[in-house]
Amino acid sequence: MTQWIWETSADGTARYVLGTAGEDPLVCVGVNPSTAVPNRLDRTVTRVSRFAERTGHDSWVMLNVYPQISTDPAGLHLERDPLLTEDNLRHIAQAIGGRPLTVLAAWGVLVESRPYLMGLVRELVRVSDGVCKGCRLLTKGRH
Repeated sequence: MTQWIWETSADGTARYVLGTAGEDPLVCVGVNPSTAVPNRLDRTVTRVSRFAERTGHDSWVMLNVYPQISTDPAGLHLERDPLLTEDNLRHIAQAIGGRPLTVLAAWGVLVESRPYLMGLVRELVRVSDGVCKGCRLLTKGRH
């Protein structure tokens, strides 16, 4: 039976973490979450779960540069919400938890859809460097 990890905002407009529990997760970082929930995955998260299985990981975790739920990145806030950003970075640090992980950077050109997203990538890397000991980064074309 799958043990789910699912962390959202109280009002349901943001998702911080979605995944399955395990000892060796593939951690994927996208731009923003869509409507995937446990037992009802969207196309992107389905691809992440299958990639994790193909590459020998026992679980997977989906994180995002910005946690606002939107089926279209064009629907993202025009300016970043500082409290939402702070909550997201805190959840990311907790999900990584100081253990060696394989991290898949999967934001592509969508990260350019809002001016603040690249700054959030840099902030995410800064936070991750402090808590992700021995992590291995995969990017498109290198897996």
